[in-house]
Amino acid sequence: MPSTAKLQTHYNFQSQKLLGLRLRTVLPVCRAVGAKMQQQQAVVTSPKALGNFLGVPDMPLLGLGLAALGRPGYINLGHGADLTGKSVDEMQGNCAQVLSAALQLGLSYGRAEEFLGSWLEGLVPEQLCRTVVGSKWGYYYTADWQIDTAGQPHEVKEHTASNLRKQVLETSSHLGTRLNLYQIHSATLESGVLDAADVLSELESVKKQRGWKMGLSLSGVQQSATLRKAMSVRMSDGTRLFDCVQATFNLLETSAGGALAEAAAAGLSVIVKEGLANGRLTPRNTDPAFAPRLARLQAMADEYGTTIDALALAAIIVQPFRPMVLSGATTVQQLSSNAAALEVAGRLQESDVAALVSELSQPPEQYWAERSALAWN
Repeated sequence: MPSTAKLQTHYNFQSQKLLGLRLRTVLPVCRAVGAKMQQQQAVVTSPKALGNFLGVPDMPLLGLGLAALGRPGYINLGHGADLTGKSVDEMQGNCAQVLSAALQLGLSYGRAEEFLGSWLEGLVPEQLCRTVVGSKWGYYYTADWQIDTAGQPHEVKEHTASNLRKQVLETSSHLGTRLNLYQIHSATLESGVLDAADVLSELESVKKQRGWKMGLSLSGVQQSATLRKAMSVRMSDGTRLFDCVQATFNLLETSAGGALAEAAAAGLSVIVKEGLANGRLTPRNTDPAFAPRLARLQAMADEYGTTIDALALAAIIVQPFRPMVLSGATTVQQLSSNAAALEVAGRLQESDVAALVSELSQPPEQYWAERSALAWN
């Protein structure tokens, strides 16, 4: 079974630049949904929602995360209900449809690398030359395409040099020369990956030999401390090893904001994952304790004439560290709704963002405890 290289796709809504971590899709599926995709209209992108990402200027700051599109079981609320079919072929087709919708909108893991590689084969040369692809290493996917794993983990972390070498070859076989960004998946202080001289040396070698930019994704209550440690890691020539950081940041979990601002000021590109808190910042959150905050979100979304998800994502896009924010959409409809954030960001008042953060944010320990309790579905 392939390793769990987690993927995200960032597609430029205006100039058709696809950035990020991706999936594979079969050409027949892409053609089959072509007529439907033609009904999609390019979204309006406010200048406030444009930024520099991995050296590419004027990039719309909304991407497509493919974690939930690359396997049948995931922790997003309602994930199971979003999938009409859960076989490999059915999910590959669904992934193709969502990616093609992103293309039509003008938008810029399990088996996600495989799915993405196939989809990339369906792009014409002019599209491929404006594409930036990234992936992650560090986890094995162990669920074997099952949702109920009888209490066993769906994925297992292994931040070793031998696993890095193995997964570099797997990623290269799926994505070939198209890969640009390679990230450590869920780097933490506890994993010791930032102190492992053999791993850091191997990452430096991969960066220099293959020309890939290096990044890391963060998880847990110590995101800020991990990021600051990563920023101090230097290669043998004294230059910084990491070019990009991916972190969890949303209206519930804002604790990494200061460190992300420092990283952006130092020249790192910033990616934000879990902008909707795995569905907790949507009407799918039926926890009675969250009802007052959900009502507050809905009221403000109504004021701006938009949806809760677009409002929540726009509130991240306008942060001072100018992140590339990932949509976790599993359907074309969800993607279209999320994409409205690019327009809302241009109208969103700083005072309203500050009010939402003040009213909704949680202590990081509470946020991560609740996240860890989410059920795979």
